[in-house]
Amino acid sequence: MAKTKRPTPTQKKKALAISQILEELYPVTPIPLQHEDPYTLLIAVLLSAQCTDVQVNKITPELFDRANTPQTMANLPVDEIKQIIKPCGLSPRKSKAISELSKIILEKHQGNVPQDWEALEALPGVGHKTASVVMSQAFGVPAFPVDTHIHRLAYRWGLSDGKNVVKTEADLKVLFPEESWNKLHLQIIFFGREYCPARGHDPNRCPICSKYGIKEIFKNAK
Repeated sequence: MAKTKRPTPTQKKKALAISQILEELYPVTPIPLQHEDPYTLLIAVLLSAQCTDVQVNKITPELFDRANTPQTMANLPVDEIKQIIKPCGLSPRKSKAISELSKIILEKHQGNVPQDWEALEALPGVGHKTASVVMSQAFGVPAFPVDTHIHRLAYRWGLSDGKNVVKTEADLKVLFPEESWNKLHLQIIFFGREYCPARGHDPNRCPICSKYGIKEIFKNAK
């Protein structure tokens, strides 16, 4: 875990205010990726790398119709997986990872997605962010997956210095209570897409930036 400074009283107050706004806007946070169980969630999250959730949700019905368990996926030819997931991008690498991790789950984990950080991150194609989503959304383990939306907004709002996603995750974990992480990371994603995009952002119409102007946030974060 990256080292992080203890948050200032201003940052804590700001974090609380932001979390209250997000809770008002998104009291319910459905998981954006369609899935049936921990295994199909794992595959969907893996496919979402450099691909939108919308595109993934267009692809997974066909993929899961062919194979939706480690057993059936392991028996599916890699080339067939590659053709199905091609619209998601990086299909050669992703298809190989999906096939290999399915076989490992069968061989080492009795056909079940491991509910263990180290074991998850050891699977082909599964990085820390993917493991965080699975641990939080499939198993209810407190985690704070940081995607591009969260990394960008944490910097924009002055909650992190934006050096890298590892530092952003560490900064957010000390700012927000652990019991809020699993829901909060989805709330921030939804907010970023709807109100606080990377381009064409109007701070005056943003429910958070209009109250906590970007310049003010950076000034108060010091």
